[in-house]
Amino acid sequence: MVLYLIGLGLGDHKDVTLRGYECIKESVAVYLEYYTSILGVDKAKLEEFYQKPIVLADREYVESRAEEIYGQAKEHKVSLLVVGDPLAATTHVDMILRCRKEGIPVEVIHNASAMNAVASCGLPLYQFGYTVSIPLFEGEWRPSSFYERIQYNQKGGMHTLCLLDIKVKEPDYDALTKHGKVRFLPPRFMTVNVAIEQLLSVEEEKKEGVVTADHYGIGVARLGQPDQLIVYGKLGELLDVDFGAPLHSLVLCGEIHPLEQELLEYIRVGNIPTKKIERVAEVDDNASDAGSV
Repeated sequence: MVLYLIGLGLGDHKDVTLRGYECIKESVAVYLEYYTSILGVDKAKLEEFYQKPIVLADREYVESRAEEIYGQAKEHKVSLLVVGDPLAATTHVDMILRCRKEGIPVEVIHNASAMNAVASCGLPLYQFGYTVSIPLFEGEWRPSSFYERIQYNQKGGMHTLCLLDIKVKEPDYDALTKHGKVRFLPPRFMTVNVAIEQLLSVEEEKKEGVVTADHYGIGVARLGQPDQLIVYGKLGELLDVDFGAPLHSLVLCGEIHPLEQELLEYIRVGNIPTKKIERVAEVDDNASDAGSV
């Protein structure tokens, strides 16, 4: 029959298109891809709205057990729901290729994603260059290939959209080693603040002046949701803004037209109400522990 790849948009259960809603209602099986992004509502709310049971498909499910999803589409209508737009992640392109090889029809129903809704910050989409992903650094693992892409964009006067890492249902390898049981770590979502800290640390290593505390950027939180927060300022200023709950993304500004600058002034740090992030003071390991009990 057919596999529907359906974009859910960025907000909540009501952001699905009418065409997408109809396809979900027609499907015998509905899966929700649950690792490239998250929606503003949980699975239960989606099931209530669509009146359909939904299977959560995490990274392992989509990448290792994909045949269980598209295999049913040989004889039935099946929906794979994707937060944002279905083709914003290469995982879903892989799903289309697998279906093509099996002769299974695929219908893509598009929706808003961070890739186009980022225009809410006031910068035109045609002035953006490469989009980069910034992963959470882990110990000695500090990949920085994004730096060259940012530099390329900067030389062309283009803005850079930075998609920030999320980790959902990540295995706890320490627990597996110690107890022989598969356990999962709590979800982690990179904040604008952590992204800036990592960018500045890479700049400190490379020293090419691509990303400094004096460069301008735009922090974006919960894009497309009622409580979205968009703040413009120097990276050093954004570092202290509390952007609140996930998901976050970051725009590194290139050349800015005077008209765009006028619009950005309305969302500049200090011109809109924001909270200052609370930073935990660093503990001096050599300090006396007198007074502890």
